[in-house]
Amino acid sequence: MSANEVEHITKLLKSAKVIAVVGLTDTPIRPSYGVSHYMQSQGYRIIPVNPNITEWEGEKAYPSLLEVLEKIDIVNVFRRSDAVPEVVEQAIQIKAPAIWMQEGVVHDEAAEKARQAGIFVVMDKCILKEHIKRQ
Repeated sequence: MSANEVEHITKLLKSAKVIAVVGLTDTPIRPSYGVSHYMQSQGYRIIPVNPNITEWEGEKAYPSLLEVLEKIDIVNVFRRSDAVPEVVEQAIQIKAPAIWMQEGVVHDEAAEKARQAGIFVVMDKCILKEHIKRQ
């Protein structure tokens, strides 16, 4: 990771307030649950985006990013890599400033498309681990 990317991630984590978590589940043993719970405990507002749940920790869940009406600072992706292009399309439509693909989530073409649309992209990194490094 370049020094510029490290600095950009640090600034993003300091300035962001609202994280939409695509693929967030209400199953406590799943990584998306634990990571989102941690980020919520650090003061971030978590918006669950998953058509299979109605709420998470008191937050209304949305079937897609397109239904979320408030400003999103980071789109955090907990989906298989093959689902990323659709998430990127939605992130571009809502003008999300950043997309964060969790560890193991890699899609170079979708990441490039997001960058071309002016979106900052973090790929194959855990937002919880990156946040802890900066504490």
